[in-house]
Amino acid sequence: MQYISTRGSRIGSYRDVLVEGLAPDGGLAVPGELPRLDGALLESWRPLGYAELATAVIGLFATDIDPDDLARLCRAAYRPSAYASEEIVPLRGLGDGLTLVGLSEGPTLAFKDMAMQFLGEALDFVLSESGEVLNILGATSGDTGSAAEHALHGRERLAVFMLSPRDRMSAFQRAQMYSLLDDNVHNIVVDGVFDDCQTLVKRLAEDVAFKRAHRLGAVNSINFGRISAQIAYYVWAWLRATDAVPEAGRAGFEVSFAVPSGNFGNILSGHYARSMGLPVRSLVLAVNENNVLDEFFRTGYYRPRTAAATHTTSSPSMDVSRASNLERFVFDLLGRSPERTAAAWAALAADGELDLSAEQHRFLPEFGFVSGTSTHADRLATIRDVQARTGVTVDPHTADGLLIARQHVEPGVPMLVLETAKPQKFAETITEALGHAPTPDAATRALLDAPQRMTELPDDEGRLRALIAELALR
Repeated sequence: MQYISTRGSRIGSYRDVLVEGLAPDGGLAVPGELPRLDGALLESWRPLGYAELATAVIGLFATDIDPDDLARLCRAAYRPSAYASEEIVPLRGLGDGLTLVGLSEGPTLAFKDMAMQFLGEALDFVLSESGEVLNILGATSGDTGSAAEHALHGRERLAVFMLSPRDRMSAFQRAQMYSLLDDNVHNIVVDGVFDDCQTLVKRLAEDVAFKRAHRLGAVNSINFGRISAQIAYYVWAWLRATDAVPEAGRAGFEVSFAVPSGNFGNILSGHYARSMGLPVRSLVLAVNENNVLDEFFRTGYYRPRTAAATHTTSSPSMDVSRASNLERFVFDLLGRSPERTAAAWAALAADGELDLSAEQHRFLPEFGFVSGTSTHADRLATIRDVQARTGVTVDPHTADGLLIARQHVEPGVPMLVLETAKPQKFAETITEALGHAPTPDAATRALLDAPQRMTELPDDEGRLRALIAELALR
């Protein structure tokens, strides 16, 4: 399979997109053509364990990696010892047509582990074969950074430069990142919000000479390797949700997915799964008070906000006002036309907004998207309600997803809500909702008490360039 940029340039193979990050023309890598899923293929996958299923799904995109090597990488990424559940991704019914998809059983207790553990193995494999090194440059609003660093720390051919916004993450999230003291991990705390961090990353990634001179790559959701790995858990969730459906009725049996959304990478993976033929009725996008994406899917107008206008909320991993992955969806919306996509992003850069209102009528019937906004009060009420009715404590991001999911449940259509993280990562909000914090175990207490190391920088591109030039692997 060959990959192209949303803005027209040819990128190459799956190995190339793993190490490339942002395309040289500023666009994002997408498959030249999406593979197809049909009922027979899905049924043949039903008996597989998670690592085997991930091998099969990712293998549709990674056609340049030997199947035996890919199977080994997936076994390492999804080894049972790294996850709290033997199933890797357990499903739990919550009643009222809702099912929680447990994506936070991995080492950093967040859904980002599901793709990042694979990406760490895959990057190490590709670099070992080529004899090269890669310096990962990324931005995090909370969970991406810790998942990336825990997947990549200690690896000889990889270094991580992870930007995070000052005072915009929970104490647990900060501890997970800043307590990693490996020489190849560089935590950079930026005096700004997540979108400022993301803008710095994009500026350096668009400087082709600097990027190549310092071997810069990416592991946030602009890396298609992560998107391909995330598609696997949509397929897994559909298979598990339909296990009890009589065999004669399984083909085409639709489910819906509700997805707490920030940078649009998670739900984009669901969009691809649906486009490939997975029987998905609706993709329910849930956002917090930073509701730029909700406005877009309701009106067709995309109006990214400034850093000053981006709210600090109790679901901080979703405090994003400029979703980098939306370009991939717009590429599909505009008929996979690189010319129209490049023109749309040029208009966005010039005008500060993008008007696709003429296409908005297609969002639901053609692409399955509906959306909604949750508030702090909504999160607290949902956490209390779910705990009272089911005994399950959910984190604030998952609470956002559950709230909006309830608004779109349809009779006979299972609503699968993708879990974002474990509640102990957000003890302050859980305490506010329930009157007590999740009981910390010994590992959590040790993590919070561990020494931390980070480098503080202003929102200054020149200072960041100098730091990378000094510390990057060569």
